[in-house]
Parts: sequence; C-alpha cells; structure tokens
Amino acid sequence: MSMFQGMCAFPLTPMNETSLDEAAFGRLVDRLAVAGVDSIGALGSTGSYAYLSLPERRRIARLAVEHAGGIPVMVGIGALRLRDVLQAAEDAQSVGASAVLLAPVSYQALTPDDVWGLYEAVSASLSVPLCVYDNPHTTRFLFSDELHGRISRLPNVASIKIPAVPGDSEAARRRVDALRSVIAPGVGIGVSGDASAIAGLVAGCDAWYSVIGGLFPEPALALTRAAASGDVEGASRLSEEFASLWAMFQRYGSLRVVAAAAEILGLAKTPCLPLPLRAIEGEAREALAGVLRTLDLA
Repeated sequence: MSMFQGMCAFPLTPMNETSLDEAAFGRLVDRLAVAGVDSIGALGSTGSYAYLSLPERRRIARLAVEHAGGIPVMVGIGALRLRDVLQAAEDAQSVGASAVLLAPVSYQALTPDDVWGLYEAVSASLSVPLCVYDNPHTTRFLFSDELHGRISRLPNVASIKIPAVPGDSEAARRRVDALRSVIAPGVGIGVSGDASAIAGLVAGCDAWYSVIGGLFPEPALALTRAAASGDVEGASRLSEEFASLWAMFQRYGSLRVVAAAAEILGLAKTPCLPLPLRAIEGEAREALAGVLRTLDLA
C-alpha cells in the first residue's frame, strides 16, 4: 500500500508558551504506531505547524519519525516565505520524513501564479514525495482544478489533500471524478474534513487525512477499513455514531475540540495549544466529556 492510501493520522503538537511538550507528543505518536495507522501526518493544521519556529518544527519532525515505529511520516512544511518552506523541507528530509505536506500559507492574498511558483520551486528541491494541501478555510486560497492539474505534473507531487466533499454521494463522486480527470495519473486524492470521510472514500478518494485519527486511531481505522472493503453501510453506521463529535467540530473547530479531548483524557496538559488559541472550555467542554463517554473514548 502507498503511504497516500488508507488512513493518515494527524496528531496534536502539545505545547505551552514556554516549550513543546515533547513527552506528550511522543506518547501520542506511540499510540498511532501501536494502532497500526497507515501513515502519520506530523505538523499539519492539527499539529499547529504555523505557530512553531523552524527549530521547533525540526524537533517535532524528528520525534515523529523516532516514535512512528517504521510507519511513514509526512511532515508539514508550510510557511510564509519560500526560504522558510525550503528550510523546513530540508529539515524534514534530514530527519527521515517519508513525505512532506505543503499548504500555500500567506498573509497577503496569493495569486495562482504565486502558488504555482511556490510548488514549482519546492517540488524541484525534494527527494521525497509532496502532498498538496488544499485548505481554503485557513489559507483563503481557492485552488482551481486546472491549477491542481498543473501542479500534479511537477516532480515529486504524489497526492492532493482536498477539503470536505459534498455529503450527497453522487455530488461527492462528481467532485472526485472531476479532479481525477485533470490531475496526473498516479497522483492520489485524500479527503479531509472528518465528517465527510466516508463520502470521500466511497466517492473514490485514496486516503482519509484524519484529525480524529490522530487521537483515536482505532475507530478511525475501523471506519477506513470498512469503506475500503466496500462495506458502505457499515462505514456509514460507524461515521453516524460520531455525529455528535462531528457537530462539535463544525461548531467549535476540530483543533479546539481535539485539544480539549486530549486534555480531558490526560494525554496532554492544560493548556496544550499555542496562545491565543484555546481549547473549548466551560459547558462546551463538559458536553465534549459526555460525548467521549458515550462513544467509549473516555
């Protein structure tokens, strides 16, 4: 199986304003290795890569590889400036990352030419595969399918991490087929947005790039395996069991919810996000604790 198939788990990077919680991060990755996830996505959006210095990111990338137990690790390398992206890519490769993940991060709005130039420069510098991170919710950049098609033909581009697909099965299939028709043969498509994982996998996505998989790998793997085996009914039933959690993701943001879950379970100290970000608190946190108990995750 390619590392761009199956379930890629994206763990938190627990931290405070003084330091990284390396021990907690190591334990989170250990859990993923024991569960046997297909791949690990360190320093994704759930891993708060944009809030870390380059030396901190190199350290987390190294820890991810060391604790992964041979499972391939993809490392996020997005940054505001190309020079920093290239340094992050070099650092990730030097510590043994199997792939890198790149979103077009910016403060000023990027043009399609800007983004093309970014991927052209970075892909030419790599010795490992690259996954294109299409995340308009955070980057505010909207990829066209035509631009995806061009970028997919650059050297080392191996996968595209797309936003959530439509919930309707036919609309999801049309979305995936439309993208598949313009990208290079052999380039994978992975769906993000946990609530739409089943829709994306059933529609033909090769992988699920999962937030919940970074904290609760077993149920995420069960959902992925059911979809891969053609058990659409079983996979959908598993996903529906998590409807209350998906609703909290939608309302509060998956990062804030997963961070609170890690704190509730004692897997990360409070606080574990970089300020000014905060995990959900108060009544929302109490509701989350109830959801975790109902799902037998606490």
